[in-house]
Amino acid sequence: QVQLVESGGGLVQPGGSLRLSCAGSGFSLEQYAIGWFRQAPGGQREGVSCISVSDGTTHSTDSAKGRFTISGDTSKNTVYLQMNNLKPEDTAVYYCAVLHGVYPHCGPYTLYRSDFGSWGQGTQVTVSS
Repeated sequence: QVQLVESGGGLVQPGGSLRLSCAGSGFSLEQYAIGWFRQAPGGQREGVSCISVSDGTTHSTDSAKGRFTISGDTSKNTVYLQMNNLKPEDTAVYYCAVLHGVYPHCGPYTLYRSDFGSWGQGTQVTVSS
């Protein structure tokens, strides 16, 4: 059974950094592309970044480019999201999910696919002074 567990969220001041972790079990990281998503209070869920360790591809949306870095550690079966220069508008619950049923590749349209599943419980990120 594919399971994901997010951790690493918290309260941070504007300009600060956090590293989120997405620990996977029941599968190998090489099998799937993994995506990070977020949902702000009252807002819709939106894609942030994705990675495929199988073919080495990554992609980040405009809101994350230049500030967030996604990486994977196959020895720990974990995907990380390093978030720097955080802004109040980054406040949200952050989730990771597995892209099921397709070749593990991450490109400009991957985060818009409906095939993402096995969602974790999320981790809260609050950026506030």
